[in-house]
Amino acid sequence: FVIKIFVRKTLQKVMVLSAAQSPAAGVTTDCNYRTTLRWDLTPNQIKNMTESLIQTIRKVYNNIGSLDVEQVSIDNTLKALANAKLKYAAQRHVLDFPQYVSTSKEVRMASTKADKKLSDFDVETSMREDVFQRVIALQPTPVSRTFHTVEMSEQCGNFFSFKEVKNVSKLISDLSINFNQNMNEENTYLTFTEKELSGLADSYLNGLEKTADGQYKVTLAYPHYYPLMKRCHVAETRRKTETAFHSRCKEENTVILERLIELRSKMAQLLGFSNHANYVLEMNMAKNTNNVACFLDQFYEKLKPVGVKERNYILALKKRDCAIQGRAFDGQINAWDLPYYMNQVEQVKFAVDKDKLIEYFPVKVVTEGLLSIYQDLLGLTFKHVNNAHVWHDNVSLYSVLDTTTGEEIGQFYLDLHPREGKYGHAACFGLQPGCLGPDGKRMMPVAALVANFTSPTKGWPSLLQHHEVETFFHEFGHVMHELCSRTTFSEFSGTMVETDFVEVPSQMLENWVWEKEPLKRMSCHYKDGSPIPDNLLNKLIASRVANTGLLNLRQVVLSKVDQSLHTQSQADTAAVFAKHCQDILGIPATPGTNMTASFSHLVGGYDGQYYSYLWSEVYSLDIFFNCFKKEGIMNPKVGKEYRRVILEAGGSVDGRDMLKTFLAREPCQDAFFQCKGLAKAET
Repeated sequence: FVIKIFVRKTLQKVMVLSAAQSPAAGVTTDCNYRTTLRWDLTPNQIKNMTESLIQTIRKVYNNIGSLDVEQVSIDNTLKALANAKLKYAAQRHVLDFPQYVSTSKEVRMASTKADKKLSDFDVETSMREDVFQRVIALQPTPVSRTFHTVEMSEQCGNFFSFKEVKNVSKLISDLSINFNQNMNEENTYLTFTEKELSGLADSYLNGLEKTADGQYKVTLAYPHYYPLMKRCHVAETRRKTETAFHSRCKEENTVILERLIELRSKMAQLLGFSNHANYVLEMNMAKNTNNVACFLDQFYEKLKPVGVKERNYILALKKRDCAIQGRAFDGQINAWDLPYYMNQVEQVKFAVDKDKLIEYFPVKVVTEGLLSIYQDLLGLTFKHVNNAHVWHDNVSLYSVLDTTTGEEIGQFYLDLHPREGKYGHAACFGLQPGCLGPDGKRMMPVAALVANFTSPTKGWPSLLQHHEVETFFHEFGHVMHELCSRTTFSEFSGTMVETDFVEVPSQMLENWVWEKEPLKRMSCHYKDGSPIPDNLLNKLIASRVANTGLLNLRQVVLSKVDQSLHTQSQADTAAVFAKHCQDILGIPATPGTNMTASFSHLVGGYDGQYYSYLWSEVYSLDIFFNCFKKEGIMNPKVGKEYRRVILEAGGSVDGRDMLKTFLAREPCQDAFFQCKGLAKAET
């Protein structure tokens, strides 16, 4: 950890000094340094290439570790490390990415094993005491003299055992990979009759497989689960489905997660931190758990009365339904009631016809519109690559060019539909960093957007719910962050920023799916191409404030669950989640379930940091309302400045400094609270 802080801060200083001494070094535009990304590797090739990559990088670390301490320099130590990290990052993902997308279970297993080996190697390199001492030996240099982390590094070196930290780190890495592998291979499905699926549209039913006796197979993949929970009139169907969804991998992943909590706590204590959350927050904008707690508590106090009002309204809707259907009213909102009645709120209060709305969002039209908007806004041109080498026939590859210069600045893949064994959520995967190579030429950044939108079937195109359109925009914002960065070192490429800043660019761009002009550009009726009617569009836009309290209180629940788990040395994860659900949301978790067993953020880099979604939203809304909304949401001048200041910088500049530069002032919370329909933030 301390090496990471020191190297990262020192490389930032190196970038400043290098630019001052040789401006050309920081502005190279020749983007032709690249490696070949292959997606046809056999399990044996993955195994052999993993071993070869590890040996190559280990040799670099051995060379640095054998240097005479008196002879260390920026060039033979930090820059050598940076070049090794670049080579490693450029070659790693052809080995560890197939576990998420390959159609071959054997390849997925080989990729998972490669990920474990590479992750163990990550721990090994981070625990090289000989390299650590040579990095610390740079203290007298002008570049590193001002960094207080040097003193911290020397202190840490005195009180923890590298061997013990290394062993714990490897255990954490292996368990995290096992957790994700269990989720990727999860394939539970339920069967229901047509009557049990009452309320669901024909487009949904036509997309389901049938059993031999004519029942419908409903998987727990997002395109099946969420529409059912929002639209199915049959409470018992929703109960069974919600119970199954929040029981995914419960037995195996509960054990893994609770062991991870113990190991993370041990690691933090070995490194001199009071708990794991404080350990991971050290490099974030929030800095410590006290600041996170204050932020969440302030937000909760503003949301609490809104949530109470919304719960009472939902209870009234449920009581009315029970009376109409002749069912007993139990006087409470259950977990399987919440999404259904939140959807009812949108229909009753805002008259949003979801059945009609979905017909205007065929995935092909949404994709074309999304790409068009991003191109115009950021000054880019996307070109589809014909006959591209991809991992599945449904995957597309695009080349990204700067519209002004014609320079190719990156490439991205789109993998939008579910299949067996595929990663089950929506995410952006960085596959190759965008930075300068050892020869001064810029490496081509590459990223993949992986999603699980409903697959097209015979006679029915893939149609998206509006929230899926929002997800698409969000994840593509991460793609643009990966591809537009222009950093010197891979350490800062793309989304390698503070965790509580990483969501800012993607969340900011979600706002376009709530504005009339962009919505018209990405929609038309799947049958005749007619535009979405203005009255339907206006109702959709007005519904943005629907369920504000409950939606955001759920984010507070998840953030506080995460903080609670990672400020303890051990925890009953199901009990912690159930307590916060009841105390904050006012809705009990379903008995026998454990949502945290499938809460992949807790093993995917957001452990102790899930609050980042709310934290980042403060800044994303500040940017949107005070820059884009004020100057015009499709204003290319503002878009290009955003690309220059926020996206191109990657992690080479601290998040708060980027915000101050772009906003021309200190960021504030006003837009955040106003957008949520809450009172202006207190000063």
